[in-house]
Amino acid sequence: MMKLLFVNCCISQRGGASRTKALADAFLTAFRASHPGAEVEEVTPEALLALKPFNAEMLNRRDALAAENAFDAPVYALARQFRAADAVAVAAPFWDLSYPAALRTYIEYISANGLTYHYDAAGCHGDCAAGHLVYLTSCGDVEREDSVGVIHWRQLAAMFGIPQFDYVFAGGLDARPDMAGDTLTAACTLAGALAKTL
Repeated sequence: MMKLLFVNCCISQRGGASRTKALADAFLTAFRASHPGAEVEEVTPEALLALKPFNAEMLNRRDALAAENAFDAPVYALARQFRAADAVAVAAPFWDLSYPAALRTYIEYISANGLTYHYDAAGCHGDCAAGHLVYLTSCGDVEREDSVGVIHWRQLAAMFGIPQFDYVFAGGLDARPDMAGDTLTAACTLAGALAKTL
């Protein structure tokens, strides 16, 4: 059974009217319709916001576990989940030239040397099963589509050994309110089409 991991960082003052969540919903609806036997596993906004950033002591404990090959420890649960997924979709709004801090903390947990990637004499090699990572984002202002979030997740996909990276960026939704509906609709259509290719 194919497993899609949906990392839901749709943290928004708009609540249910989140434009990024609209992108994610369009993607997930199309994915479920085109992959009826697949499983969707979600990392919720609440789970992301509950994560504590690593401090020196936490890093030392995690490194000690890695040295013992103890990757079944709870601190590696998110990394194990990420490593096992067949495809990954990450949804996050464009915040402060990147994305919410909760997603950055999540990246710290899934970036586990010896589990999601490893180093040898030839350099860094990804160890994740996913063949495709999709990044979904929206922005009120008119920003460059090669935003920090897009660039970072493209680089992370490469580090994790995920060969295919795509993104959907719905920008200018507040700067051009007269076009916002059409812009979001077009982005949702693109997200839906992308989901069918996984």
